[in-house]
Amino acid sequence: MAKSISDTVNSVVAVIVDAITVVLAIYLSVWVRFDSGWFQVLFGRPENVYEAHSPICIIAVVAMYFVGRHVKLFRRPQRGTFASKVPRLLRYSLSVAIIILLVCSVFRNFFKIGFSSATIIIFAGVFFCLLLLERGILFSLEIKLAKKIAPDNSILIIGANSTAVHLIRCFAADPRLSVKVCGVLSAPANYDIPVEITPEQLLGTTDDFFTLLDKLGNVTQVIVVDPNLDKKFLRSVIFECEKRFIRFNIVPDVFFMLTSSIEIETIDDIPLMGLKHSPLEKVLNRIVKRIEDIVCALLGLIIVSPIILIFAILVKFSSPGPIFFRQVRCGYAGKEFTIYKLRTMKQDAEKTTGPVFASENDPRRTKLGAWMRSHNIDELPQLWNVLIGNMSMVGPRPERPMFVEQFTAEISHYMRRHDCKPGITGWAQVHGLRGNTSIEARLYHDLWYLENWSLALDLKIMLRTIFAVRNAY
Repeated sequence: MAKSISDTVNSVVAVIVDAITVVLAIYLSVWVRFDSGWFQVLFGRPENVYEAHSPICIIAVVAMYFVGRHVKLFRRPQRGTFASKVPRLLRYSLSVAIIILLVCSVFRNFFKIGFSSATIIIFAGVFFCLLLLERGILFSLEIKLAKKIAPDNSILIIGANSTAVHLIRCFAADPRLSVKVCGVLSAPANYDIPVEITPEQLLGTTDDFFTLLDKLGNVTQVIVVDPNLDKKFLRSVIFECEKRFIRFNIVPDVFFMLTSSIEIETIDDIPLMGLKHSPLEKVLNRIVKRIEDIVCALLGLIIVSPIILIFAILVKFSSPGPIFFRQVRCGYAGKEFTIYKLRTMKQDAEKTTGPVFASENDPRRTKLGAWMRSHNIDELPQLWNVLIGNMSMVGPRPERPMFVEQFTAEISHYMRRHDCKPGITGWAQVHGLRGNTSIEARLYHDLWYLENWSLALDLKIMLRTIFAVRNAY
């Protein structure tokens, strides 16, 4: 989206407030280390201890600015929830602390920088806590301010389909984007227009595009969401937008929508275009992810074992049937394995229905099972699947073999989601895509995760899972 003056102001404010926060964190850390009485000062409290740490404030502000720009924390408009920013804030605070420690260690003798290594270690935690408070307040204020400011981006959407509906919904839900959809144009022969597009929003067909630009007069951006439009028409739209200084964007076709990017390599002088490789195809990244899984699964089992025991007893006495639910699922490279869950449904729940997805108010659930599903309690035994290597903490959700066979035949690229181990949670799940929801949307999120994997992303997803209860039935 085009940036507005308010976006620039918000970016500057974020830099200034972060600078104040990092300086405050330095002095607060000095107080904690030397004056709070919480730590023993072996060699006595240094004289002028606060003045001695003043040069570190300059280093901290410089490090804060460049690290913040690198992790895109000053970019506006913001998108997403505040919870999704927490892993990036953690990386931000730790990176600034490490830079301060390295710079002070190297240059302390040249510039006579007085500092305590323990103070910098304390600083990492203090800065992160202050950031959470400060950025949380900024996040709320920016949303309130955006609601009071009239949108300055007027968007015309060409194509009346589900993608147009999704864009309209996203623009309406986030006032920080400062966007108003002035209307939608359909293809001339498009009779299958979604009911969500109102008659007021539908301004005509693509034949009316050029006259409509003159009539509306204030269009700042054109987005084409129908890739099947005539190429000659698309070229004329692009040229017209360039002539009028209107931003132009197009939603890629299905092939590119199912992947976040492509890569091109050459054999001699012949270009070869293909799907971008996942970071998890690298051996080192797979080792790192496996270490992550083992550590998280071990800690998780230690922490939640009492919870599993309590609910195992409740399941046993609340309804007849086994405590644990076992089911065959498809894992890495399509290999089958047995998944473990706490039973949430009646015994022989699929005897009459056959294999079906869980749905809202599913009559097959027990009362206890419905509550466990809404709080993700039934998923806890899957930590054992992670520990023995069948699953990962984060990844695409494992499906049953009959569904995998069905979706592979119906949906292109579906088997690509099996390029990594399935996960207890995943990028699709934290977006509410679970149970009886769109398979295409789930696949899109799964493939995006595969192509953008990182430890930071895994941490972000695990944190968001705590609050991910949408469609948990």
